[in-house]
Amino acid sequence: MSTTPLISSRTLVLIVVSIAINMIGGQITSMVKLPIFLDSIGTLICALLGGPWVALFTGLLTNLLWGLISGPMAAAFAPVAMMIGLSAGLLARAGGFRSLTRVIGSGIIITLALMIVAVPIRTYLFGGATGSGADFFVAYFHAVGEGLIESVAITVLGANLADKILSAIIAWLLVRQLPQKTQRNFPAMAKVR
Repeated sequence: MSTTPLISSRTLVLIVVSIAINMIGGQITSMVKLPIFLDSIGTLICALLGGPWVALFTGLLTNLLWGLISGPMAAAFAPVAMMIGLSAGLLARAGGFRSLTRVIGSGIIITLALMIVAVPIRTYLFGGATGSGADFFVAYFHAVGEGLIESVAITVLGANLADKILSAIIAWLLVRQLPQKTQRNFPAMAKVR
């Protein structure tokens, strides 16, 4: 009796490389305190090449690993990373990465999807402050009279809109540059061309 592996070695390599890309991008922006994150480019690459479930799993593993390395805050945002992977994978399946205009639209939709999860986490677990460059904006909006939830929502929307559009464009451009032989190994890639 032959058994088929649950996940191919090719997909495992994709996940590992994507996690590394996420962590490198996130670490760079964290060190320089940019108000964007660039920690989901690898997850978006997984969404384009492997589909929504591979991307969801990649987002989860990235944040859990990051939580082990840098502290529990990253692990607390694992549901956000999972939402990014799931929504990007579903958008890729629907043709949301076939042109630059669609990629930008997908970045907007991914941002709106992640807000459903990110705003409550940032507001209720961390009081709006997470140590990122976006904290200034939460404090500013709160100081000028917005409620904490509204201040967090405005900040999450602004920071993630720029971040997810830029990350989606980067992932899309990188995947399109892969050799044809590599592209053929990932059936989900057909929805990106």
